Amino acid sequence: MTADFGVSLGPVGLTSPLIAAAGTVGSVVEFAEVIDFSLYGAAVAKSVAPEPWKGRQPPRIAPTDTGMLNGIGIQNPGIDVWATQIAPQLGAIPMPVWGSIVAHDVDGFAEVAAKMGGAGVEAIEINLSCPNLDGRPFALDADLTAQVVASVRMATDLPLGAKLSPDAMPITPVADAAMSAGADWLVVANTVMGAAIDPETRKPLLSGLIGGYSGAAIRPITMRCVLTLGQDLPDAPIVACGGVSNAGHVVEYILAGADAVAIGTAHFADPRVAHKITKDLTRYMKRHSITTLAELKGAFEPWE
Repeated sequence: MTADFGVSLGPVGLTSPLIAAAGTVGSVVEFAEVIDFSLYGAAVAKSVAPEPWKGRQPPRIAPTDTGMLNGIGIQNPGIDVWATQIAPQLGAIPMPVWGSIVAHDVDGFAEVAAKMGGAGVEAIEINLSCPNLDGRPFALDADLTAQVVASVRMATDLPLGAKLSPDAMPITPVADAAMSAGADWLVVANTVMGAAIDPETRKPLLSGLIGGYSGAAIRPITMRCVLTLGQDLPDAPIVACGGVSNAGHVVEYILAGADAVAIGTAHFADPRVAHKITKDLTRYMKRHSITTLAELKGAFEPWE
């Protein structure tokens, strides 16, 4: 029996359920020599804005007991530079590269999407966790989420993923708004907002005080989001993202209702993490006589 790793995300078919998460593999191009991207179904390049963003001042990355905090501030060269200097190199990557877009207002998202559409990416991920001009992430507001997704949908014909925030409570109205406005799948989810202070120096570990917390510790939080949306929006394709570092985590997320799984922070510890996950996932499927991953979707056994 041969294991079939193929999965579908709405209109998009992937040869593997593994996706390299945005922000963890740079523009993808610079990691091509250390990561075997052929093992992934897709890789998402770091978010790009309408204009260059300098990002925050150091320190902007800090390890914690069970994960890491980052407050980089989405440093990027802006869409015009990205389209002329980085996009032409994407054709050398042995699997689909998706773009990620970010902006401080609705029109900005549409602008980046329109320009990125002709730059060689095969899909676009909308980073809704970026704060808007009022300082509140779009992904915490269903109406704002709908406005952004609808504007991007009008600006491009490319498949769209909407990256949500686990801080949205409840998350279902935001997810439903994104799908109704034109998203083809949901990315569940981004980092959890967090902070830390060094008791010796009394200074925050990040210059911006609050940043994104990622790593193994957030997996149960993301799992709750995936389970909730798998039950509330069963027809919505889901990419689960949060704390993935082994094949068991991939299976767990698919059992909860995900269609594909993104690997993020684990890349910093082991850029070759997909090799082990792929090998162990193959063994799991053979051991349990599973032919396709679709057999596992939402198939967890609830307690009676």
